[in-house]
Amino acid sequence: MSVILAIESSCDETSVAICNNGKITANVIANQTIHQNYGGVIPELASRVHQQNIVPVIHQALLNAKVNKNELNAVAFTQGPGLLGSLLVGVSFAKSFALALDLPLISVNHMHAHILAHFIDDPKPEFPFLCLTVSGGHTQIVLVKDYFDMEIIGETLDDAAGEAFDKTAKLLKLPYPGGPLIDKHAKDGDPLMFKFGEPQIRDLNYSFSGFKTSVLYFIRDREKENPNFIAENLNDICASVQYSIVFILLNKLKKAAKQLGIKEIAIAGGVSANSGLRTGLRDLANEHNWNVYIPAFEYCTDNAAMIAMAAHYKYINKEFVGQGIAPLSRMEF
Repeated sequence: MSVILAIESSCDETSVAICNNGKITANVIANQTIHQNYGGVIPELASRVHQQNIVPVIHQALLNAKVNKNELNAVAFTQGPGLLGSLLVGVSFAKSFALALDLPLISVNHMHAHILAHFIDDPKPEFPFLCLTVSGGHTQIVLVKDYFDMEIIGETLDDAAGEAFDKTAKLLKLPYPGGPLIDKHAKDGDPLMFKFGEPQIRDLNYSFSGFKTSVLYFIRDREKENPNFIAENLNDICASVQYSIVFILLNKLKKAAKQLGIKEIAIAGGVSANSGLRTGLRDLANEHNWNVYIPAFEYCTDNAAMIAMAAHYKYINKEFVGQGIAPLSRMEF
């Protein structure tokens, strides 16, 4: 039996979850709206707001789970990757909280946790499975052999898919965060109206820097001809951009599934909330007889429930860290 309190503070969401013997009983998230004024996350502001949010969010999570702090068996936290100042707030609080209550500490890799979010609810994937993990900072195809035996078999060589969405939204003068707004406008547009450059990358790796440049030049050239081009074609531009990014992502995933003969397929990370990606994955599942796993929306973006679930399996293995905390390797899994 284990009751674990988990803290996620890698970017601009302050989140705390409670995992009771493998079941998530609370998942509280405090968003930071201040970054909308700047068109992106300001690291210094993010860390300051985390300091303001972390105590009330922990208090609310304990209330929601109907758990007293003295009933906790461990404290987990995101150690990385993420914004240094934001991570420090979560790590420092976790260390202090655990020290005061004489509890073991569990460090969690943020990307590892995104994958293990699939074990929060049913149905759960069977090992081995492939997980396409897509967010603002990462794009990876991961071969998941076990809870802690994972291999990155493909990843972006430069920019992430989520960044391609966000930068395109900025070009289209959409407010931050722009990714969800592209998804919204795309529903009313023609995905085949405009064509953009498709990266020619070997193996299972990705590249989105050239794609972003293609969109930039496309909009620049069209606006020279028609200053109102964006306003008159916003839905079609969004639909075409989304279609292109989703096609690039799923084309490599389909290639990986064929090479490895795997039909258990999952997606994770913030971009897995995108409706175009979800629909495209389901279409491929019907075509190739895949079993597809897509997290609930609240477990796609950054959240502490996924940190708690990863910590649950680490607790079983007694994988604890000391107050000194050993450095977290990028290739922990």
